[in-house]
Amino acid sequence: MDASLPGMASSPHPLRFVTRLVDGHICAYDLTADAWGVLSPVVSFQPSPDDSVVDHAVSSDFQHAYYATLNAVVCVSADGAEVWRSPLDPASDQPFGHRPNCLLSVDERVVWVYRPDAMAERDRPDQWAALDAGTGTVLAQADLQTVGHGGEQLPHPTSGQVLLNVGEGQDGSVIYRASLTGARIDLTEYPWVDRCLIALSPDGHQFMTVDHGQADIALHSYPDGEVAFSLTVDAFGHDPDEVYLEWSGGYLTRDTVVVTLLGETEDEQEWFRHYRVDVPSGQVLGEFDAHSENPYDIHPLGDGSWLTADPSGHPMRWTDAQEPEGS
Repeated sequence: MDASLPGMASSPHPLRFVTRLVDGHICAYDLTADAWGVLSPVVSFQPSPDDSVVDHAVSSDFQHAYYATLNAVVCVSADGAEVWRSPLDPASDQPFGHRPNCLLSVDERVVWVYRPDAMAERDRPDQWAALDAGTGTVLAQADLQTVGHGGEQLPHPTSGQVLLNVGEGQDGSVIYRASLTGARIDLTEYPWVDRCLIALSPDGHQFMTVDHGQADIALHSYPDGEVAFSLTVDAFGHDPDEVYLEWSGGYLTRDTVVVTLLGETEDEQEWFRHYRVDVPSGQVLGEFDAHSENPYDIHPLGDGSWLTADPSGHPMRWTDAQEPEGS
């Protein structure tokens, strides 16, 4: 990533690529190229026939894709061949309410898998498992004290640790941190059931959460979780009885986060606005035009650019100083 481009800020660990599921294919997009506007995939993977993909990841050499279905984690090669399949046994006959999540580790040796086994009615607690990325063999797994519908995992850029946010619907949200040590997962649970994990900072020194009840946003030091500062709705100039923090946003750069607020007009029409917040000072810098169509349609990349979704399903890349072609 060339940090000298207009509007770009230096990031110690910029994202190199992202993936999207488009028309049933797992697509990977190179972020190191000087590409703006609607991005074209570098490679497109075809999942095995009859598989319905609920989450996915791609290796940095673009040779393998990993994806989760309701009942398996699968690796396929760029030529479409299935490399391995790791069943989530016993198979669940519940079609709704549980979505497994998979993540490729930073060193690409491990596929981390969140299994919402309780909601899948597998007669056991939720599981967090580490699979060998080359073979699909289970290296280690740990029981979680959750009954989650789904989970989101974020890889720490330097430590090899992984953060997991388990969403339990109305019961709240639980955040874990883990690392793989031999045949054991070293697991830490953060002492909250009411905070939703949104993003990790590009340098891995912080992470961002939003209150499950949507009352505030907080930035925490990593890994201990100590709150650096928090902001409630009134800090953005809105009435906290009428406006809410949305579970959306992230680190635009190491020193700037994007925060999303949601409200309604007098005739009950929903509106949303994005705001920039200065990380060192905790000050609200003003509104931010993300060119997005809904409050969740923004993916800050940590280097000053961000993604939204094009109607085609492919991502569209933006910066403040450079409008995408055809915008």
